[in-house]
Amino acid sequence: MASLPTCSAAELTPLLSFTANATAAADYICNRFTATSDKFTTTTYAIDNTYLLFSAYLVFAMQLGFAMLCAGSVRAKNTMNIMLTNVLDAAAGGLSYYIFGFAFAFGGPSNGFIGKHYFGLKSIPSAVYDYSFFLYHWAFAIAAAGITSGSIAERTQFVAYLIYSSFLTG
Repeated sequence: MASLPTCSAAELTPLLSFTANATAAADYICNRFTATSDKFTTTTYAIDNTYLLFSAYLVFAMQLGFAMLCAGSVRAKNTMNIMLTNVLDAAAGGLSYYIFGFAFAFGGPSNGFIGKHYFGLKSIPSAVYDYSFFLYHWAFAIAAAGITSGSIAERTQFVAYLIYSSFLTG
């Protein structure tokens, strides 16, 4: 985000030299400008977080579609198993993304390939990342795992798939 311009009473006083109390007028104008600027910053932060959270919920809702697709592609006796797989996909994926995935993806410059900060969301929220940012990327990580669950339905053991899913999201 671009930095907002600042107001200085010293710069504004010569422009208001036609008034009797130019310094007081310049101070008042700068104080109002600063207050308005702070409100814009706060509003921008709220709008950005609302957008991120709404988008995360939409991406998470894709899990329902993946679950229905998987349930329709397996035999009736395995429907409950595939539904449980999708639920545990989100839970195990959330845990592994919390512990490892976010740090690997956004952990700062370490070797140019993989990050080494923010394991277990240590030092979050920060000036750069907050929980809505984490939730948004977690939703995409479990969506990637959910896509693959349909392709290997009825072909793998349940525990082996959960290990694979945890590895994929973490």
